[in-house]
Amino acid sequence: MSRAFSERERAEHSIITTYRREIWRRFARAVKEYALVQAGDRVAVCLSGGKDSMLLAKCMQELQAHGDVSFGLEFLVMDPGYAPRNRALIESNAARLGVPVHIFSSPIFETVETVAKNPCYVCARMRRGYLYREAQRLGCNKIALGHHFDDVIETILMGILYGAQMQSMPPKLYSSRHPGMQLIRPLYYVHEEDIVRWKEYNGLEFLHCACRFTERSEEKEELSKRREVKRLIARLKEDNPNVDINIFRSAYNVHVDTLIEYDSRGVRYPFLSRYAPKPIAGGEDDE
Repeated sequence: MSRAFSERERAEHSIITTYRREIWRRFARAVKEYALVQAGDRVAVCLSGGKDSMLLAKCMQELQAHGDVSFGLEFLVMDPGYAPRNRALIESNAARLGVPVHIFSSPIFETVETVAKNPCYVCARMRRGYLYREAQRLGCNKIALGHHFDDVIETILMGILYGAQMQSMPPKLYSSRHPGMQLIRPLYYVHEEDIVRWKEYNGLEFLHCACRFTERSEEKEELSKRREVKRLIARLKEDNPNVDINIFRSAYNVHVDTLIEYDSRGVRYPFLSRYAPKPIAGGEDDE
């Protein structure tokens, strides 16, 4: 008679069985395609208390245990001033799922409360700085964040609609302020709806948002630009089910010569500086 799975084992097993195609294969594809984890790396997986980062932690544990590359792991939880019940939930979930978290504190919430303009942006920047520094202190050369497919396509549209710019969220990048450190996003191909399904399948509950600002002002969260874009994409998918895929693929099919101006590594390339006759190929009209 086979024994019953523990809560931790069920969550782990479901990643490579029930959600093998939706989660594990997409996670593994991103890791391989973008060379996110290499031999000798020590990766700090950053946990916010939400579903995305906890799934990332479990995927990274699975990769470390059964992958072809030898690398080290740390699991960082930064407490920026959580309410006691929120910190307790993070600690409880980590214990239930077998994730040995390293918790450290920062004064971010207290600082951001005094910021009148773009507090979420300031908070995110500060968080990343603290995470980089703590990861370095623990001997890590990379931090891993739980950004997923939906975060990527929402970022693309937000840049166009509200930032008047065309940019994406890269699968990895070098830190400009912390030499030798990189940021990686192993859930790059994993859809949020599948993360939700994994969470519900295993009966798990995670933090939604532990920010003091949104706790006191839910209408502010409701009006956030990311939520507006998320709803827009959902509406567009009603008529075109592949619209999210098309947004994502647009970042792979950038025709630079058609852009009015672009920036590459801090250098601007205006249209007229690049304007020149095209080589004749086939004799067809440009249009």
